Amino acid sequence: MENYAYVLDYLPTGRQTERGFRREPIALAVGEDELKLLELIPRPNVPLVAGTRVPLVPIASVPPPVDHVRRRVSYDELTVAARTELAPALEAIVRANPARFLRFFNEAPAVSRRFHLLELLPGIGKKTMQQIVDERRRSPFASFADIEARLHLKSPERLIAGRIEQELSGVDDKYRLFVLES
Repeated sequence: MENYAYVLDYLPTGRQTERGFRREPIALAVGEDELKLLELIPRPNVPLVAGTRVPLVPIASVPPPVDHVRRRVSYDELTVAARTELAPALEAIVRANPARFLRFFNEAPAVSRRFHLLELLPGIGKKTMQQIVDERRRSPFASFADIEARLHLKSPERLIAGRIEQELSGVDDKYRLFVLES
């Protein structure tokens, strides 16, 4: 269950494709823990702002700005604005939970003699993968800055966010690293 989500887009009059007299406002968001794409219904007269982190459950008996989660949505159902906001939101999630995502750099195994899970990150080829494996044998990576300094790899959190976005968009790949199948 998701406790927090990052708002990707807020539609104050709902989707244009919805029919009927009473359309309600909705927000499109990505969950922080399970990385699910969600359609949220905000509380009455509570506008949500794209790019903000909102609680989905009461915190210290203060009700959240979200009334309820209507449903899970697919990547194809996201608006253009939501797709634009997805990468920065995923980077914020990765930066906020470094231990969770550093574990991938420190523990990702080889799948076969010719293929390693690290190669699934966009921009990581055989040479970079071998450098990561060699460096982590010396000592585990302590932070994303440590990865950047030891490997000269720019913004590893962006690589992780890129892979998460690929998985959310439904890339044809039998390996799921961060997002469970829907």
